[in-house]
Amino acid sequence: MTNIKEKLLLHICCAPCATHSIIAFNENFSIEGFFYNPNIEPLDEYEKRINALNKLIEFSDIDLLIGNYDNARWRDFIKGFERDKEGGNRCRLCIKFRLDLAAKTALYRGIKKFSTTLSISPHKNLDMINEEGEIAAKKYGVNFVAVDLKKNNGFAKSVELSKKYGLYRQKYCGCLFGIS
Repeated sequence: MTNIKEKLLLHICCAPCATHSIIAFNENFSIEGFFYNPNIEPLDEYEKRINALNKLIEFSDIDLLIGNYDNARWRDFIKGFERDKEGGNRCRLCIKFRLDLAAKTALYRGIKKFSTTLSISPHKNLDMINEEGEIAAKKYGVNFVAVDLKKNNGFAKSVELSKKYGLYRQKYCGCLFGIS
């Protein structure tokens, strides 16, 4: 008898964060990756990150969906919060913006659960991510799978795997406002 895993839409912020995240989620789910990050600037940085993710996908057994690069819409969404400190309201809005579309995409693709690789970063607020994930899940009638991917040295494992696969590792989250 074959054990069929439940499908999960995994919002992917970047290839390095996806490395260990895919392994962790793959234990219990069949993963469909969703790269949606209109916050990443400039455009050549965005393209480097997509190229790195495509390279990683060659080593993993997941499907990948790439969302539109609607940077102007994202900038409108965070307008007025550009000068917020890293981790503040601008970051919350950014996470909200991306997880909202992840939940909506899960619904439209008939996937009942979604999550994100964002929780692997030691620079991201886990409670903020989980709160925004739950809000988006409720809005679209899907379930958010809250996981602290930092546990058990998840971030260190992601760094190690990124080196193993020769993946581009960015030096900032994505938005130019957060570079200090």
